[in-house]
Amino acid sequence: MNDQENQNKDLNLEELSSDIKNEASTSNNANQLNDDSGFNVARELEAIYNVPVQIAAVLGKANMQISQLLKLGRGAVVELDRKVGEAIDIYVNDRLVARGEVVIMDEKLGITMTEIIKSDRAN
Repeated sequence: MNDQENQNKDLNLEELSSDIKNEASTSNNANQLNDDSGFNVARELEAIYNVPVQIAAVLGKANMQISQLLKLGRGAVVELDRKVGEAIDIYVNDRLVARGEVVIMDEKLGITMTEIIKSDRAN
């Protein structure tokens, strides 16, 4: 990872920490998270930075009958529900969190996030 990627990663973690801190300060538990003793939410988040998560980039989806699936062979093309150039869905632990574009980095596929999805945490 180069310095620019490291810097972007650090900025994203700082933004996440800031978002969580803002949510916490507006919740019913705000006094527990931001008390006068200097409890620092961002500092406490460091404990979860190394927790692994599963990231999935979904190019598109298709529905078909089992009989159609069984007829597929090498070289078969499955038509997806997306058009060329349309954003792909990015899931973290099976929760839609962003949309983005596929990019090529050092002969590997990558994702550039173009939109962050804010969802209701009650779901």
